[in-house]
Amino acid sequence: MTTLRPSEDRDLPAITAIYRHHVLHGTGTFETDPPSEADMAARRADVLGKALPYLVAEDGGQVVGFAYCQWFKPRPAYRFSAEDSIYLHPDAAGKGVGKALLAELERQATAAGIRKLIAVIGDSGNLGSVGVHRACGFNPVGTFKSCGWKFGRWLDVVLMEKFIGEGDTTPPDAAAG
Repeated sequence: MTTLRPSEDRDLPAITAIYRHHVLHGTGTFETDPPSEADMAARRADVLGKALPYLVAEDGGQVVGFAYCQWFKPRPAYRFSAEDSIYLHPDAAGKGVGKALLAELERQATAAGIRKLIAVIGDSGNLGSVGVHRACGFNPVGTFKSCGWKFGRWLDVVLMEKFIGEGDTTPPDAAAG
C-alpha cells in the first residue's frame, strides 16, 4: 500500500536516484546532468524554507515517488502561484501514485496559501504527466514548440494551470501583502 507523507532528510538518496533516472532517461526534465544528493538537499531546503510542501510516496518502506511545488518565479509577486513537480520511480508509473501525489500536493499547497498551480511539462509527448494533470483538473494553457534540446531532438513544453483554494476570487490575506 502506498502512503504519502512529508519528505524527510533520510529520503534524499531515493529522491536523488529517482530524479537521476529521469534526467538520464526521460524528457520530463530538461536537465542533462544529474544533480548530486547535496544539490537535491539544497533544492528541498529552498522549497521547505518557503513553507511549501515537499512530499514522498512510500510503498513497502521504499520511496517510489516525490512531489513538491515551488514559486512559479522567484519574485515575491509570484508567491501565490506555484509550479508543481512530480517524479516517480519507473516501477510506480501507471499505478495512480502520481495522481495521489498531485492531489495531496494541491491540498497542502492550498493550506500554504497558494492560489494557482502551474504545470510546466517537458515534452508534449509526456502523456503520463499531461494525463495526470488533466485528471486532476488542470487546463491546458499553451505549448512552447521546440523549446528544449535533449537526446538529439527538439522538445516542446506544455503549460497547464489550475486555480486552487479561493483562486483569484478574493485577494490574499492582508498580512501576505
